[in-house]
Amino acid sequence: MSQETADATPADAGDGTDACCAHPGDVDPDALASDLQMLSAMGNDTRYELLRRIANADDGVCVCDLEAAVGVSQSAVSQALSRLYAAGLVTRRKDGSWRYYEPTETTELLLETLDDLRGTDA
Repeated sequence: MSQETADATPADAGDGTDACCAHPGDVDPDALASDLQMLSAMGNDTRYELLRRIANADDGVCVCDLEAAVGVSQSAVSQALSRLYAAGLVTRRKDGSWRYYEPTETTELLLETLDDLRGTDA
């Protein structure tokens, strides 16, 4: 047998099947959908910046403060925060006519992981 033919032959996985034909493993469709919703919510410049600002605040952050910080309309901030809330990345509480947003534990873990991967603290 030539070297070319030997290289093209799949390796035996030891159980009588070809290693390249092994089952790749199952994926929980609900977990996949949840993960994609979360990652998608974080995958926008404005939403990600809002998430970082909320996570870096000492206490809940008001929409009006976020609007001034990111330089987009209150409507755009509200829509972005709604998306982050729906994805489980922020909590919100109402105090009078104001809404305050705080990061969830999931958000803190995700951002900490991203910081670790990047090798920074913020």
